[in-house]
Amino acid sequence: MPFDPILAAIRFGTGLSPRVAPPGSARAMLERLRGPDEAAAAWPIPTYDSLRPRFEEFLATGRAVNEARKGGGEAPVEVQERLASLRREAHAERSAEFRATLARLACAEDGLRERLVLFWADHFTVRGKSGAWDRYITPYVEEAIRPRVAGRFGDLLFAVTTHPMMLKYLDQDRSVGPGSRGGQARGRGLNENLARELMELHTLGVDAPYRQRDVRQLAELLTGLTVNGVSMAYRPAWAEPGRETVLGRTYSAEADLGTIRAALDDLALHPATAGHIARKLAVHFVADEPDPDLVEAMRRAYGETGGRIGAVVQAMLAHPAAWAPEKRKVRQPIEFLAASLRALGVEGAWLLGRDEGQTDELFQTPLAEMGQAWQQPPGPNGWPEEAEAWITPQGLAARIDWAMTVPERILAELPDPRAFVEAALGPDLPREVSVAAHAAERRDEGVGLVLASAEFQRR
Repeated sequence: MPFDPILAAIRFGTGLSPRVAPPGSARAMLERLRGPDEAAAAWPIPTYDSLRPRFEEFLATGRAVNEARKGGGEAPVEVQERLASLRREAHAERSAEFRATLARLACAEDGLRERLVLFWADHFTVRGKSGAWDRYITPYVEEAIRPRVAGRFGDLLFAVTTHPMMLKYLDQDRSVGPGSRGGQARGRGLNENLARELMELHTLGVDAPYRQRDVRQLAELLTGLTVNGVSMAYRPAWAEPGRETVLGRTYSAEADLGTIRAALDDLALHPATAGHIARKLAVHFVADEPDPDLVEAMRRAYGETGGRIGAVVQAMLAHPAAWAPEKRKVRQPIEFLAASLRALGVEGAWLLGRDEGQTDELFQTPLAEMGQAWQQPPGPNGWPEEAEAWITPQGLAARIDWAMTVPERILAELPDPRAFVEAALGPDLPREVSVAAHAAERRDEGVGLVLASAEFQRR
């Protein structure tokens, strides 16, 4: 199949836009992906590291209030007021980060990069163990994931595995080598959560040839890696003594991050990881049941380049199966919102200018009603890819309601539906959608029918 700019914007980007021309070639898409991150500069989001001092203050202030209450009293008024202020600031900042994320999705010229950020943020899902930690999910993505979405998978794996958000989410801060000085002194033991998810979800895949012994050995190898406050720390006294053997490879008895890095690199370069990542990318972008030849081409590119994600994406874009005209993927709710805003030509400045109440009412509450509450996936495996997970009566009703009621609250003047239908769907649109758009008596009705159409839900 030849390159199709309309399909490229819909399938591999965030949709068509009256403000942004679709990509001219697969080469242009890849060059932009490898180039400067213009969207991050235009709509900045703070990194986790830049917010670390505020986070430390938040936790310390919260502890002071809780300790005073445990003692039967109350913290000083100024401490309570400071905690309330920090909570308000955290809520406002998280709302602002969501708006910046929407602005990137709706307005960026490099839609492929934005889609890859969503993909890898889901692949390396984290959730906060408390409301305090929940606030830092977007900064984690900005810091650990976004700069590496087209780089070497091993580098991405190391960045997310050693990030405080991942360590806290998968209880690595509770894992201590049973035979270590720290384990014997504290009576604490091993926690296998991080090791298990590393193998099952992040690298090899659930059907890969590993055993429970490999999981336990990897968990022992990871001991010492922990969280100190809100920062990653390595504590040799918590590391299980001796060598570990994972998937037939034995690692140094030295307790340090270098040994962990070596093990993660080996997992990243394992043939099972190549197959798992290739198929998962193909499933996400192309079809729930992708062409085996497409997956094989992507797997081969992964293996031949040492796990370079950009090369895997290039192999995907070069394969005819990636350009099959039938749209076999259903847009997830965040993708539906992004594509709708993009088709409407909503400006990033308008999105950034909304307040917290408007953000919740127009976007975050509808997302939850569509079945995808922002940054609240059901588990470490992230959001489902299967169409049936999103095509539900409640989810579709929420999409239709948003399409029919929200656009007129966003734009002072809605586009003419007769032009909008092609701007949103491209020239090869179903006749019934075109007829409905042309027959609409009001602009809000016509625009809503286009956005609510079955065709617009697919990519």
